Amino acid sequence: MANTKNNSSTADHIYDTFIVGAGISGLATAIKLKKTGYHNFKIIEKASRVGGTWRENTYPGCGCDVPSALYSYSFAPSSKWSNLFAKQPEILNYLEEVSESFGIAPQIEFNNELERAVWDEQQQLWKLDTSSGQYLSRTVVFATGPITESQIPAISGLETFKGEMFHSAKWNHDYDLTGKRIAVIGTGASAIQFVPRIQPLASELTVFQRTAPWVLPKPDMQLNETSKQAIDRFPVIQNTWRKAVAGSLNVINFGLRNPSFLKPVNVAAKQLLKLQVKDPALRKAVTPNFDIGCKRILFANDYYPALQADNTSLIASGLVKVEGNTVIAANGERREVDVIIWGTGFDVSHPPIGQKVVNANGDRLADLWKNSSPEAYLGTAIENTPNAFLILGPNVLVYDSFIQLAEAQLDYIIDGLWKIKEKGIGRLTINPTVLRKHNERVQKHLRTTVFNAGGCSSYYLDQNGRNFAAWPWSLSALKRRLNVFQLKDYDVVYGKDAKVRATEDHASARGQAREEAVS
Repeated sequence: MANTKNNSSTADHIYDTFIVGAGISGLATAIKLKKTGYHNFKIIEKASRVGGTWRENTYPGCGCDVPSALYSYSFAPSSKWSNLFAKQPEILNYLEEVSESFGIAPQIEFNNELERAVWDEQQQLWKLDTSSGQYLSRTVVFATGPITESQIPAISGLETFKGEMFHSAKWNHDYDLTGKRIAVIGTGASAIQFVPRIQPLASELTVFQRTAPWVLPKPDMQLNETSKQAIDRFPVIQNTWRKAVAGSLNVINFGLRNPSFLKPVNVAAKQLLKLQVKDPALRKAVTPNFDIGCKRILFANDYYPALQADNTSLIASGLVKVEGNTVIAANGERREVDVIIWGTGFDVSHPPIGQKVVNANGDRLADLWKNSSPEAYLGTAIENTPNAFLILGPNVLVYDSFIQLAEAQLDYIIDGLWKIKEKGIGRLTINPTVLRKHNERVQKHLRTTVFNAGGCSSYYLDQNGRNFAAWPWSLSALKRRLNVFQLKDYDVVYGKDAKVRATEDHASARGQAREEAVS
């Protein structure tokens, strides 16, 4: 059973690494560290179970838009998926099974939330204050993910609403939607999944759409027991499936980097809409006015049918005001409703972890990011934040599996953690010039991608129009950059025990540790 008790003497031990979060990134970090024989680490999780976003998001229809074969760890393939695209309950079960089978679950301290992380310059340590006490660690890995802080816009008069109201990420399963007049605000990735599930329950369903998204058919299918047994018996099936999916996503990524190649897809998708949406007025309302890929591409087979149901109406305008139980759109349309469900996504440009981390200059990261968005080197290392690594940080987003991206970053991070340990490095920070030149080059090459030049305003862009999310090159290029942790990119200060630790560790540590891990 995982450790959940309060530990008042946590500061007596100094960890080599401290992992914050037990979602897809945190679990992968712990497993990969353990595989290399790196054992002096701690992992905490604020909730009572693993899973991250797949634990938090339980709305009806919640699932992944990347096929299961690729949305799974490379070191832990599964033959249990019931669909080509897995649903939330199965993904959560998968993550829990992985944490158990790799022996990580007992090492996680659940119900323990990071409150403040401060770099101590004198001791060259991170002091991590949590709800269970203070910990000390030489390095820290922030594996809290980019999709954590649900976002509800500031709407005039919202406080006057007397009905039920909740965000899709905090779904109220105790509230019965049957026969209710429901307003859904937003038409993003979550909304297109839960709208078809709640439409049959509602007496009236009103969907507020500020910007029409691209919604393409989802090539999904169920996998019966015979299929699962075949996948389990013949691993080559899943390996081939995984490679095929990766190859398809590489083609999509090429188009996102070279928007001219997507022009035929834009035309074809608009022609497809003529078959999917019969009513000309509705079809015009759901036709995007930007290039495909500028915003996140969505996949669904039941969203457009739900919009065309007799009890559904689409308002092609954003919600701007609430008067009691009347919701009012920017175009003046009004609806009386019993329930408001927010499908308004997450604040990804201001990661919540920034509110808790204080860098070497004594600055809270959230304060530095307040009027802009985060910058990092390879989405991993933040300026003036020593011995700290971020997973799925700024400008590493490629149209692919978040799990595959996290694994690529972890190869880099774990190489860095071992170099810190083996060489007795006391303080390691990304060189400011390296960081600046890297981000200047990233931003330069993003200008011609569909994210920046596709004619939309998406969550890839911060309030200043700067793209803080996307990687402008291929996944292969990202993996090459992350293949080896180059100390020359960092400002390095060796610790007091550097010579001792280097002598003891450097020659044999990783090789011997791996042998022990295998045995």
